[in-house]
Order: sequence, then structure tokens, then C-alpha cells
Amino acid sequence: MGSDCEVTRVKWFFSNLIVVFWAVIFGEIIGYIGGTLEKMTYDPMTVGVITAVGAFVAVNGIWFLNREGRKQASSAK
Repeated sequence: MGSDCEVTRVKWFFSNLIVVFWAVIFGEIIGYIGGTLEKMTYDPMTVGVITAVGAFVAVNGIWFLNREGRKQASSAK
């Protein structure tokens, strides 16, 4: 078996992969509906990339901002 650090990296990778996957799906749906309502051209590649990057930054940003709180909570136990 691998080390705990390796398992954590694999878990981090796959959790981010799932977030990006669902962000792209929801972004494509919302982008298509929004483009139709606003009578704008719909570019699936642009919508997919923007939603994937946005979701990746948001999820990891929240995790990093909450890291201090997790450290304080674990040391208080």
C-alpha cells in the first residue's frame, strides 16, 4: 500500500476531477439556456473552460481558506 500522503493526493485529484466534470456539465446547460434567452452565440468550448477553471479555483480556494480553521479545531480536541 502507498503512504498516507499518496492516498491524500489521489483523493484530492479525483475529488477535483469530479467537481470539474459536474461544473462543465452544469455550465454547458446554463450557458446554452442563457445564450438562447439573450440571443447570443453559444460557444461550448469557452463555456466549458470558464466553468471548469471557475469551479477549480472556487473549491480549492474555499479549502485553503478553511485550512486554518481545521488546524485550530483539531488542536483544540
